[in-house]
Amino acid sequence: MRYVVSASQRIKTYRIFFIIMRMTLLYILIAFLMTACGNTGTSTASESSSAADSAVASDVKPFDGDGAFAMTKQQCDFGPRVPGTAAHAQCADWLMTTLKASCDTVILQTGTVQTATEGSLGIKNIIGVINPDASQRLLLLAHWDTRPWADNDPDAANHRKPVMGANDGASGVGVLLQLAKQLKQDSTTLGIDIVLVDAEDMGVDDNEESWGLGTQYWVQHPHAEGYKPLFGILLDMVGASDATFTREYYSTQYASGFVDLVWKNAAGSHFINAQGGAVTDDHIFVNRAGIPCVDIIDLRSDSPTGFCPEWHTLNDTMGAIDPATLAEVGQTLLNIIASLEQ
Repeated sequence: MRYVVSASQRIKTYRIFFIIMRMTLLYILIAFLMTACGNTGTSTASESSSAADSAVASDVKPFDGDGAFAMTKQQCDFGPRVPGTAAHAQCADWLMTTLKASCDTVILQTGTVQTATEGSLGIKNIIGVINPDASQRLLLLAHWDTRPWADNDPDAANHRKPVMGANDGASGVGVLLQLAKQLKQDSTTLGIDIVLVDAEDMGVDDNEESWGLGTQYWVQHPHAEGYKPLFGILLDMVGASDATFTREYYSTQYASGFVDLVWKNAAGSHFINAQGGAVTDDHIFVNRAGIPCVDIIDLRSDSPTGFCPEWHTLNDTMGAIDPATLAEVGQTLLNIIASLEQ
């Protein structure tokens, strides 16, 4: 993924900045007016957590962050999962096996996409289906490939080396694999589709269509005819100890009501009830296909890249992953599932 508000895109930076500033001023004005009427329309992070407590059933079981950490580590043990490499193929086999242990149906979707720099590329989207006959469905996504180039590394000598992608890719996949495992043990009536997309991170700046290639392929070839879930949630970079999950801009534009639902059920202090920046990520293409989709992604307002310092560097390793953060994200998903079941 890439942060739209970046130093290399000053025009877009200013345009999005002023949009967000106008939205912020509007929120302040609404909060002021509602306060004057005796009802505040805003909430702090702690208030948001309290709302989550009352929004879900009291019997929601805790999410196993250590299990998600182990699932994340297993992916990294294969090495960088760059499409076309042996590590990529080995990890694909493991993902299929792992999902088959938890899901009712597992689909390997293969195809060919065109990259901006490498020509045609074979991809593998891996899809786990829970309760295939349920009409009410939730879409959960994460990308499992890793970037071929550490082009944000502080050492220019590393810019053509592949990224391990512990956070950028593996963390979201790890949470979804552990979620599927727990749902196997504690069944749900909801239909859930876990879509692990390939070739998200082959993109280049100033070419939005060069990102999310596996997702673009999937929206053109959905795994089920007429597929229309209630909405989707994308997980991306959800493992850092100091992660900040704000309301991503495009998620708010396309799926504001579902953003509200996610933050109402958010579990923990990493979820900050504030407007964040705009990101070109897999959710863009899902939203354009008519499926509302929310991006839970670590956004840093004080970072020149908009992301954590490990992003697209050789430092994106398991040392940057915290089981407690994974647990918060997984618990949020369990809370949402429980709220939808109600």
